Amino acid sequence: MKNIFKLIVASLFVSILLVACNNDADRDWTTPEASFKLYDTSLGVNNVLYETMKGNPFTVVWESIGSGEYSVTLSSKEDFSSKTQLGTSTENSLTTTIGSLNAKLLELGFSPFVSQKLYIRIEKGSEVSNVISFGVTAYPVSGPVITAPANGSTITLNSADQAAIATTITWNDYSNYGSPVTYTVEIAKKGSATFSQLGVVTGSKSLAISNKDLNNAALTVGGVANTEGEFDFRVTAKTSFSTPAIELKSSVVTAKMKPYQVDYPDFYLVGGATAIGWDAPNSQKLYKKENTSEIYTYLSPDQFRFLGQKDWNPINYSIDDPRTDSGNRYFKTVSSNVEFGDHENMKFTGTAGIYHVKINADFGVKSLTVEPSAGVWDIPNLYLVGTTNGWQAASAEQFNPVGNGVFEIIKELPVGSEFKFLAQQDWSGKEWGNIHSTGNTGYLGPNGDNNNIVVSSSTSATNFYTIRVDLKRGTYQLIPF
Repeated sequence: MKNIFKLIVASLFVSILLVACNNDADRDWTTPEASFKLYDTSLGVNNVLYETMKGNPFTVVWESIGSGEYSVTLSSKEDFSSKTQLGTSTENSLTTTIGSLNAKLLELGFSPFVSQKLYIRIEKGSEVSNVISFGVTAYPVSGPVITAPANGSTITLNSADQAAIATTITWNDYSNYGSPVTYTVEIAKKGSATFSQLGVVTGSKSLAISNKDLNNAALTVGGVANTEGEFDFRVTAKTSFSTPAIELKSSVVTAKMKPYQVDYPDFYLVGGATAIGWDAPNSQKLYKKENTSEIYTYLSPDQFRFLGQKDWNPINYSIDDPRTDSGNRYFKTVSSNVEFGDHENMKFTGTAGIYHVKINADFGVKSLTVEPSAGVWDIPNLYLVGTTNGWQAASAEQFNPVGNGVFEIIKELPVGSEFKFLAQQDWSGKEWGNIHSTGNTGYLGPNGDNNNIVVSSSTSATNFYTIRVDLKRGTYQLIPF
């Protein structure tokens, strides 16, 4: 019987020893046992932090175990194998801000707008408190970091292949936002606070830009054609996870570029509102000088548009409006007497008369203004005055009226001749000359915006010309006789 009892006791001892050994194997011997109590924090079980909360207090309270310094420790791992210090205190509590807590979460590798578990404990020397854990969602505080182009580098623009990629802007940012992020890439002249948009991407950290688009942008922000300049690039991250949305900007990166000269487009006026009507092959080309195209011409309340050639295809220019065919959208701003007409056209809403039609084709501008003019077209007579008659208005020669604002006269015009047109045989009324300044552009300028028409060279063997003036279109011609 004694032997049986000894066997039972021995078996029980072995069982207890095995259980103890198994329990020991399951324990994490690297985590100290709690020797005092962490009571609570001012956050709940699941918490979403917002940028608007950054000044709000965050408090941690624990059991006091004597004098000395306590460290409030945070970790993204239950065993605290990676950790960071939120702060220290000689009291049994610590109050900081949500902003400071958020910064520490990002330091631990928390992704913005993604709920992750946070572990908190108090450390004092070799003694530690129990661990409190809860879910928390951090918000971003740092902007993207541009990785290309490199600061101080040079981007070479190729005018021969405008569709080719000139450069690709790339950047680093948080690995995961847990919410859609829109990145806006911008450019400015170095040192300027005025940036122009290069492009927008969502869910990507790069933007490829063509030679054409980058060159246009460089000129828009003040770059000079054929002159190397320095340009600032920046990237803005925006997410609407919270209200208001969070926007974070990168530091600028500066690169050198030499923009190339752009040939601004030609504009041909056509439409029911014009003196031409809907006759594309007969459409009226505007006077172009650098970025400006203009004309003093007749308009009436009706629809119109501009063509890029004396044909309906391939280029058309109309108002930049979602209702307009996408291929025809051009003018970003128009004057108050111009509005959307239909999917292809604009509509002029003013009263019938002569107007100064002016286009600014600068990149980023693309404006159309239509202003009333001092010009007229429906007059009974037109007269020629100039060097051929000693600029004597009283003896100015009368044109032959053709009709609808058109007048003609045959005249000998030696090289060096200068002249103007009058609506009467004196200087007190309406007059026309070359638009703006002395020259021979073929475009009329009315009172206040004209100068002499000059025959600078001869295209006629006899120096005789048919001078044809079209007041309604706003043009004149010297046709060799």
